[in-house]
Amino acid sequence: MLKHVQVREYVRALVTGSAPGSPAPSERELVHRFGVARMTVRQALDALVVEGLLERIPGRGTFVARPRQSVSRISGYTEDMNRRGLLAESQTLLARREQAGPGVARALNISEGDAVIHWRRLRRGDSTPVCIEDAYLNEILLPGFLQSGMPTSLYDALEQRGLRPTWAEDSITADRPTAEEAGLLELPVGGVVLRQSRRAMAGDKTVEVSRSVYRADRYTMWVQLGG
Repeated sequence: MLKHVQVREYVRALVTGSAPGSPAPSERELVHRFGVARMTVRQALDALVVEGLLERIPGRGTFVARPRQSVSRISGYTEDMNRRGLLAESQTLLARREQAGPGVARALNISEGDAVIHWRRLRRGDSTPVCIEDAYLNEILLPGFLQSGMPTSLYDALEQRGLRPTWAEDSITADRPTAEEAGLLELPVGGVVLRQSRRAMAGDKTVEVSRSVYRADRYTMWVQLGG
């Protein structure tokens, strides 16, 4: 198990059930206990802050978080399009078993070379190309996934297996498309894309790592802040 995962799960077990406002172990204490770098400890605590289990108070420290008034449901592309009043359509470009490369393995918390499911789709909204999505799934968690027929909604399929993501980490950057991406997305010359990388979790299990490329002129990303 990765060091930051060990630290994260130790802190999770320690504070689960504690009253809101109770202090979490300090970074110094965790560095000493596990013999790891402060950056490793910070990565573990950051994950629990994002999850909503802990909260940081500047000048005071890290504490058990107060319950959030509302928690956004992690949505996939199909639900996102439905909210926007668009008909979601998908075309599978690739669906196969692969060996995990170093980046995917690290994100899924598995070993390089372990089996993953790679599902690449062209996503449309009202018949217009919007996104190219590459999803990588841990095959051990999804036995028979490729043999059962590709679902309309990945997150609905994960929910049926008790693995619907409950939280996720996203990073978003603006970029120029590759020639292949521009062709698939039917981008005009000089078009710009938004690249989204997601690591989606169901509890403490990483169930999906995805890399999506959106047409910036046809898609706005909404981010909810606060409860």
